[in-house]
Order: sequence, then structure tokens, then C-alpha cells
Amino acid sequence: QVISWLKKLNGHVPILECEVNERTVDILHEIMESNEERVKDVMLLIEDMKDRTSKYKAEAHTCRNILEESLGYLEDDMSKEAKDDLTDLVQSAVELNMEDTSLTSFYSAIHDMTLELYKTKSKNEEMEQKLRTLTKKLMSALMLEKQLEKDIEKLKKSQGIQQAKEEIQSMNLKFLEDKSKDLKIRICDAE
Repeated sequence: QVISWLKKLNGHVPILECEVNERTVDILHEIMESNEERVKDVMLLIEDMKDRTSKYKAEAHTCRNILEESLGYLEDDMSKEAKDDLTDLVQSAVELNMEDTSLTSFYSAIHDMTLELYKTKSKNEEMEQKLRTLTKKLMSALMLEKQLEKDIEKLKKSQGIQQAKEEIQSMNLKFLEDKSKDLKIRICDAE
């Protein structure tokens, strides 16, 4: 699951080779879940904005029809500046998710958007901090893994040297035992 996520995330860029162990997989799995949650949240926000945009466009069309019917308002009778201002007003209402275009609604919507912005920034900072922490843990785990591999190699070399010393001592002991037996036999023969 993690490998397929990394391939999807990196595209055609090859994935860095490292030894797969439970800890690195767990850390990558946490990062993957966090990333997938963020993508889902963004997709929900995009979908919500599309729904609201279509709703506001429908409301704008309804308002335009009401103005035309009740006041004899025709868009062609308006100056370019008035049309641009009306379009900006509608776009602002759409962007701010407002129910109407009153000044109070604008202030309230701007306040709500500011709060939402601060909450989003706070959540992003929290997720970035978590990502930095997980990255540090992953790097620490990889460094520890490399250090352990080096230590294992040193231990193997050390054991090989120790084994060679033991073999030499064993051969020397065998030689001394054989020499001792030979000397005993010569002494017995000489007596």
C-alpha cells in the first residue's frame, strides 16, 4: 500500500532504495494517511465551492429577472462601469458565501472567512510540524539502521579475527602437545 502510494506520488521518478522494516513502513504509512486526509479535505472544499458557485449564479439570475420585471431594468441600459460593479458584487458574494449583498452580510462573511483562514493556517502548520517530526523520525531510523549495519560488519570482522586467533592458538597448542609427546618418547627411549 505504501509503495503504490509512493509510486503514485512520485510519478516516473524512482523511489529511493532503503531497507524495508516495520518502523520505516509505519512512518511512511502515517505520512500517507495524513496526505490522503488532506487530499480528501481539499476535494470536499472544491466540491462545496462548485455547489455554492452554481447556487449563487442561480440566485444572481433570479435577482436579474426580478429587477427586469419590477423595474424594467435591462442590462443593456447600464453603463460598462455599472455592469462591472454589479459583476464584482456578485463575484464577491459568491467568494464570501453570502446569503445576500447587504453591507452587514459582507462584514460577517469577511469575518468568517478570516477565521476560517486562521484555522486553516493553524491546521496546516500543525500538519507541517507533524510531517517534519515524522521526517526526522524516518531520517533518524534510517541513520540508526545504517549505523547498525556498520556495527554488524565490524562485529563480523572482529569475530573473524577472534576466530582466526583461536584457530592459531589451537594449532599452537596441538603442536606443543605433539612436541611434548615426542619429547617424552625420546626421553623414554634415551633412558
